[in-house]
Amino acid sequence: MAKTKNTPVSERSKKKPTLRDWVSAARIRTLTLAVAPVAFGTGVASIFQGVIWSYAGLALAVAVFLQIGVNYANDYSDGVRGTDNDRVGPFRLTASRKVNPKAVRAVAFVFLALGAAAGVALSVLSNQLWMLGVGAVALLAAWGYTGGKKPYGYAGFGEVVAFLFFGPVAVFGTTYVQIAAVFDDALTILVTGGGALALGFLAAAVLLVNNLRDVSTDAPAGKKTLSVRFGVLFSKILFTVFIVSAFAIWAAYPFLYPLTIFAFVAFLLLVPALLIVWTYREPRELILALKLTSFGALAWGVLVGWGFSRFLLLI
Repeated sequence: MAKTKNTPVSERSKKKPTLRDWVSAARIRTLTLAVAPVAFGTGVASIFQGVIWSYAGLALAVAVFLQIGVNYANDYSDGVRGTDNDRVGPFRLTASRKVNPKAVRAVAFVFLALGAAAGVALSVLSNQLWMLGVGAVALLAAWGYTGGKKPYGYAGFGEVVAFLFFGPVAVFGTTYVQIAAVFDDALTILVTGGGALALGFLAAAVLLVNNLRDVSTDAPAGKKTLSVRFGVLFSKILFTVFIVSAFAIWAAYPFLYPLTIFAFVAFLLLVPALLIVWTYREPRELILALKLTSFGALAWGVLVGWGFSRFLLLI
């Protein structure tokens, strides 16, 4: 069944991959989920104490490098398991048999190491050494999604982990390293927490629609995502809950920070995604919903963060 598993490495490596193949396998559009919480957290910092751009830059490097590393790791792990053999969606290096799987795994490790290095630098410079432990857990989560003997992505926990790391971990981490001295105020925590929840919901929504698209191929491969476990209707309802929750959280911000009203643009992307999820007939149609949700999350994080950063200019 799993052709990739049974095909010798020498045969899989006959065709040379192009640069475009490698870039495609990095899944650049998913980097929106890495950028959004950093943009939001930096916007929060601009209100309550001020941005430390070197810390913000390192936080962004951590998020982006880890996300690229995760994408290559998923390409490798799903490819060698045979999960991607009949996949609908973006190009996969390992499953294509154009490259030795070990090369894909090596590239994944390089990007994970770059993310770890940026994380160590951020922890040391900000004197928040406890964050090294958070980083170590993030690395384990990055590899454990589809890698290892018992990947949690195959057990239906992918959306939960996406929520945690692209929401609370990324948002609070980005904000705290910049304004630790004043991070004991109720308003600071409330404003930060709202974004952490909303961006976590949107990240989970991206993964959910991705898994909904792949439900027909994941099930035979033994990948028991939420969509496989609970079905298509459940996935549609949960996707709706995620989008509506992000909208509800955003709606409270303009009353305190007027310019965050412009984040309404995010919902010009998210509402069409919602409509596609409820009306699609072929799994391929969900690729557009995935893109719209991903860029909707980016718009949410960047525009709300920008609205925060402009607040002091209004008072």
